[in-house]
Amino acid sequence: MQNTSWDRCMIIAEAGVNHNGKLELALRLCNEAKKAGADVVKFQTWKTEKIITQNVAQADYQTHNTGVEESQFDMLKKLELSYDDFRKIKKHCDEIGIIFSSTADEEESLDFLISIGIPFIKVGSGDIGNISFLRYIGSKNLPVIMSTGMSTLADVDISLNALRKGGAEKIALLHCTTNYPCPYEEVNLKSMLTLRDAFHLSVGYSDHTMGRDTAVAATALGATIIEKHFTLDCNMEGPDHAASTEPRQFAELVRAVRRVETVLGNGIKQPTHTEKEIAKVVTKRIVASKDIRRGEVFTADNLCVKRNDIGMKAAQWDRMIGKIAQKAYQVDEGIVI
Repeated sequence: MQNTSWDRCMIIAEAGVNHNGKLELALRLCNEAKKAGADVVKFQTWKTEKIITQNVAQADYQTHNTGVEESQFDMLKKLELSYDDFRKIKKHCDEIGIIFSSTADEEESLDFLISIGIPFIKVGSGDIGNISFLRYIGSKNLPVIMSTGMSTLADVDISLNALRKGGAEKIALLHCTTNYPCPYEEVNLKSMLTLRDAFHLSVGYSDHTMGRDTAVAATALGATIIEKHFTLDCNMEGPDHAASTEPRQFAELVRAVRRVETVLGNGIKQPTHTEKEIAKVVTKRIVASKDIRRGEVFTADNLCVKRNDIGMKAAQWDRMIGKIAQKAYQVDEGIVI
């Protein structure tokens, strides 16, 4: 798969549950993610009865964003897509040329997703510390991307150990703040670098802020993966639409990330081709400050530095002083030895 090598920033359009439980909307999300330039469109796959008990309350942001007070169980049941729906979504993604992925919240759904061909396993922040599930994930011999919201370094360390005990070898970590939307003062983007330095793994950022600034900053800091919630319309009903990015804004984010990658370059400090051409006319070189006879000694009195297209570079000044002129030079003529 072209992007799980993480040789450039992989941009994931997190469609999540923004299909509102409708296959038609899910397919439209795939189309729009492709048009916006995302590498991956990612959903969430679960069997509600396997991941939550019946009376767990919604998170505050869910109640606020939906305007409906109901249990998480009831909310998730309405948003649940069938395995057959996901087969159709995967087939559609293959046809339009975008990578399909989905976060599995339990073993059965993980096995199903692997059976239809996901290129990597995405672990949501809610499964940090879920030792048995993480070991199961690790046993699947696929690259793993793990979000780290609501966790400490110790929590991440425990989870990494579980993945590796299961057999996982290629793992990337995403810094994120589990708040929808996330205010800027809670981003703490330097934590992404802390994760990189602590665990010596590829890192990225799962962005729940509004706008594109934080994702662009994360790219500049070295993120190899950017994940951003994606919706057709922020005003749609549902828990995540209000904190998601619409297609036009997502396309702008993709372009901004790619520009940052371009300007970051390869890190080798050397003149560009354009600079080499410009240097021919702006580089200062050693020239005669007065007429110099053949056999005369070069000194600070008869040499100077000026822009010129011929002559030794100014950095050779010390080498030139004390040398004998092998020919006569006129004033402003470049000195060559």
